[in-house]
Amino acid sequence: MVGFVLLGLPGAYASAAVAPHLTLSSSHGKGHGGSGGGGSGCTGGTTTTTSSTNWAGYAAETCLSSPAKGAVTFVQGTWTQPSVTCGSTNTYSAFWVGIDGYSDGTVEQTGTEADCSGGVATYSAWYEMYPKAPVTLQITISPGDSITASVAYASGSFTLTLKDTTTGQQFTTTILDRHADRTSAEWIAEAPYSGGVLPLADFGVVDFTGCTATLEGVNGPISDSSWQNAQINMVDSSGNLKASTSSLASGGESFSVTWEAST
Repeated sequence: MVGFVLLGLPGAYASAAVAPHLTLSSSHGKGHGGSGGGGSGCTGGTTTTTSSTNWAGYAAETCLSSPAKGAVTFVQGTWTQPSVTCGSTNTYSAFWVGIDGYSDGTVEQTGTEADCSGGVATYSAWYEMYPKAPVTLQITISPGDSITASVAYASGSFTLTLKDTTTGQQFTTTILDRHADRTSAEWIAEAPYSGGVLPLADFGVVDFTGCTATLEGVNGPISDSSWQNAQINMVDSSGNLKASTSSLASGGESFSVTWEAST
């Protein structure tokens, strides 16, 4: 998937190279692309609200204004695969956890997709080492399935794991990559990208739970006092809301993203 795209911020990443995914050329990677700020100095445990043209959810960094490189070694989250409502327009959505992409140009991520093509809903699972092309997994995904995904880094390699705990299906792969910055952890609902941000499928509400990360050796929830987090709402180029992100629930590990509009 294309990573976080900031609106009008210096250094925001531009359009990403298109990578093949499913029956459509799409991408889940690249930096985010929205508006917002760097948080309250570098005070840990603070939340900054921002917006993106393609992401909704949360990101965590040591300091949003100047994140430490090499900080993130683990991210994990669980979500219930939403059902999409299809109309006459082809629409797309993806749900994932990953490392990088909020402040840099790579993303190491795994998740699921829910798309509408010709009025028919399709569901799938994938992983991606953006900017390399995404890889579709041989796992059957259905609405209502409980999905747990994680990305871990150790000794120069990323291990990406996705498990459908409803059916027991699981995929794990380990990929050598010593060049990623590892500045951010993310839990995201995304509008995929192919030559531009694609229309967002009506997924209703997706609930994320058990969202934790390890930054600089500290494991904790999104809201951990050792780092800062960004609450991301998805908007169109005019700032109109496409997907809204809730505040974190008690404990700082859970939140929901609600679909608002396709374009």
